[in-house]
Parts: sequence; structure tokens; C-alpha cells
Amino acid sequence: MRLQKPTMKETLTLQFDGGSRGNPGPAGIGVVISAADGTNLVTLGRFIGRATNNVAEYRALITAMEKARELGAKRIVIRGDSELIIKQMRGEYRVKHPDMRVLYQEAQSLLREFEQAKIEHNLRHKNELADKLANLAMDRRAEITDVDPGPVNPASSSVAAQVVEGELAILGEQFDCPRCGCEIETKRPAMKPTKSTQPFTCQCGAAMSRKRAME
Repeated sequence: MRLQKPTMKETLTLQFDGGSRGNPGPAGIGVVISAADGTNLVTLGRFIGRATNNVAEYRALITAMEKARELGAKRIVIRGDSELIIKQMRGEYRVKHPDMRVLYQEAQSLLREFEQAKIEHNLRHKNELADKLANLAMDRRAEITDVDPGPVNPASSSVAAQVVEGELAILGEQFDCPRCGCEIETKRPAMKPTKSTQPFTCQCGAAMSRKRAME
């Protein structure tokens, strides 16, 4: 990673993403800031507690601009895959919810601090790193600066199929945590499905309970 600050005339690209498991539920943000030559200057994932998807998206956008300001950037291009947030920031959609309006106003205030700023809608597959950082932050309940180190707890992954006390969870079976709100759904079918599956254990230590099973 390039350590020096960008020049004042250099345009930085800010990619952001936010997500929530439960909407509202455990939420995380992902931020990637790149120099003009494509070098990543900032890669950040952060767990933000309980929030909705849209609140997480705004928190990610705000964090991205704050980090760009810390780098001394004057010109930025902002890219996110939330059509709602992008169109609200460009004035194409109204911001009706009072909680969202507070975040919108904070984001607009930050945006005005830059000499030049462009806001673009990013296709989801082009926002992959920011998305991964947000998900890792939710998985680990921690701040992430690298997408590689450390195992991801399978109890927080929506694609996990796990052997629980010798038995496989059923395809489509859903569990949630009464303590922290984590939710999972098994995506891999068991070789011998059983309805007597024991609950998963959440990373917070609580036993997760079955929500629904698809027959």
C-alpha cells in the first residue's frame, strides 16, 4: 500500500458500501479509497452496531469522505452501489425519513469541503472490495483493514452449512440469535436431512434458535 499522501491536485476515488443483517440488525460498512494510479490508500471495514441498510450506507459514505479529508484530498469521485443514496446525494430523490435526513445533511456538509466532487452509481460487481470489507466487519464485530487475515466465524455467514453435534442443518433452515440478532440460513443441502438439528452457537456465545425450515 502506498504510504505517502496524495498530491492536492490528485483525484481520489472513494468506494463505499454498507449492510445490515436483519434490517435493522448487526451492521457494517466498507470503504476503499484509491489514488489516481489505482493504488488503494485506504481499505476499511467497520462494525457499527445495530442499524438499517440505508443508515449503514450513509455511515460508509460519511466515513469515506472523512478518510479522504484526512489524506488531504481536494478532488474526489464517489462511487457506491446504493441507487437510493446516490440519487439522494445528487438531489434526484427526496430524503423523507428524519434519521436519514440527519445523515444526509452530514454527508452534504462533508461533500462541500472538497473543491471538486463527483458522485456516481457503481455496479455491485465493481464494488466488491467495499462489500467484502463490510461483511467481514459484520462477521468479526471488529474493524478490518485487510480482507485476508483471520478466519470468518461460520455462524455469522449466510452461506454456511455446518455439522451441528453430528447432524447437518436442513437446506433453507434459518436460525437467529436472541442476544445479538445474528441470522443465518443454510444454503447447502444435507445428504440426509433431519428435522432434529441442534441450534448453531452464535459468535456471541448464545444458542441460536430455528426460525423456519423450508420443506
